[in-house]
Amino acid sequence: MNVKLIAIAGPPSAGKTAVVKQIIRSLPDPKKAAYLKIDVVQAWEDEELAAEFGIPTKKVYSGDMCPDHMGIMVIRDAMEWAEQIGAEYLLYESAGLCLRCTPYTKNSLGLCVISAVSGTHAPLKMAPMIALADVAVVTKIDLVSQAEKEVFRERIKEVAPDIDIIETNAVQGTGMRYLNKVIADMPPAPLEKDMLRGVPPLGVCTICIGKKEIGWQEHFGVIRQIDAPDSIYRGD
Repeated sequence: MNVKLIAIAGPPSAGKTAVVKQIIRSLPDPKKAAYLKIDVVQAWEDEELAAEFGIPTKKVYSGDMCPDHMGIMVIRDAMEWAEQIGAEYLLYESAGLCLRCTPYTKNSLGLCVISAVSGTHAPLKMAPMIALADVAVVTKIDLVSQAEKEVFRERIKEVAPDIDIIETNAVQGTGMRYLNKVIADMPPAPLEKDMLRGVPPLGVCTICIGKKEIGWQEHFGVIRQIDAPDSIYRGD
C-alpha cells in the first residue's frame, strides 16, 4: 500500500474543507490526491474539490446510519480505490456530527479541525475527536483576541497534553507550514494491519436498533436513569 491516509474530523462549519484545500495546494503534486467525503444526506465538497483541483473524489451518504460508522465501513474500499487510481494521498473528511466516535485509524494522520469562535469551552466537549488526534487545527484565529487564543490552546492541552496545535486562517493558509512537513514525513498506511484508534462506544443500544419508546423502563442492556450516581457512563 503506497497511499498516505489523512483523516479530517471536526464539528460542522469548523473549516474542515478549507483545511483540505490548503493541504492539497501544498502537496508536491496535487493531482496525486484523492478525496472521500462522508455525510448524512447532502454534500458538495467533493464536487468543489474535483472542479478546483481536478482530483478524483467520492462521497458516501450514511442516511440512517451513524456517519462515523459508515466511514469505517468503507475506508478500506476507499484506500484500495485510491491505490488503484495511482493516488499517493487519500484525504478522508468525516461529517463531524458525533463527538464520541472518531474516524482515525492507527496508521492515519488524525486531524481535528475546530473553530476558535466556537467558544473557549468547546475543546473540553470534543472528547475523543481531540484526544485521539495527532494534530488540532484551530481555524478562524483572525476572529478572536490573543487572550482567547491562549485560553483555547490551554483547553485543548487539558484534553490532549501531547497534541500538536496549528493555528490558522485556513482560507488563506497561514500557519500551515508545520502540517505540510508532518504530511511529507508520514509513511503510507499499511491497509492490511490498520484498525481504529481507541475503544469504540460500548455495545449497541436498543435505540440504535430502532426501539422508539421513551424512558429507561422501556429499554434493556445499557440504560441510564436521570439520577444515576456517575455523571459519565464508563461501562462495567
